[in-house]
Amino acid sequence: MLTVEKLAAAGADTADGITRCANNEAFYLKIAEKVIRSEQFDLLKERLDEGDLKGAFESAHALKGLVGNASLRPLETPIKEITEHLRHEEQMDYAPLMEEITSEVEIFRGLLED
Repeated sequence: MLTVEKLAAAGADTADGITRCANNEAFYLKIAEKVIRSEQFDLLKERLDEGDLKGAFESAHALKGLVGNASLRPLETPIKEITEHLRHEEQMDYAPLMEEITSEVEIFRGLLED
């Protein structure tokens, strides 16, 4: 079960997240769980693997908003970085950024299993 304490221990700014959710902790946890379970992470990887930079940008941009609203700070930096590279359709190796994103997502997804 996801808790504020687990999210905070994983690096989420839970105070900010709860504030963004009108100081409703239950609502924040619901939002955070939806973000953590989002298929956009897998879709981003698939689109990058296919070389679809425009589609990957759409996924990254959506994730940037979701992650920011849930205040999942460890994901914010790599998501923002990959979004900006994709915005400009840069031809580069996206694997290191995707590895960082995937690693952080797995940490947060692990919180759902306990």
